[in-house]
Amino acid sequence: MPQEQQSQKIQNPETSVPKTPEMNERDFINDQLTTEKYMTSAYNVALNEASNAQLYQDLVTIFKETQDCQRNLYNLMFKNGWYSLEQAQQSKIQQAYQQFSGYKNQLPYGVQ
Repeated sequence: MPQEQQSQKIQNPETSVPKTPEMNERDFINDQLTTEKYMTSAYNVALNEASNAQLYQDLVTIFKETQDCQRNLYNLMFKNGWYSLEQAQQSKIQQAYQQFSGYKNQLPYGVQ
């Protein structure tokens, strides 16, 4: 199979944790990461719905702090090899680029 079609996993070497029924460091961080992802989604909805300017600004601050926390947890998980990614195939990247370029060309003049 050509390399273009093979799945390319991007991951650091995994930091070992005890394999026991009790939660370990990886489990706790993964739980926190999941919570932060949920919270950023909820704050995003709240930002879209906020009608009061001061409330909106307060939510923006909280959202940014929550998003930064989520990113730090993601980086920690990735650094320890507990979070992996799949490298996108170049052909799929090019296909998506062409698709969205087509959408952009359909926008009214001045919106682009």
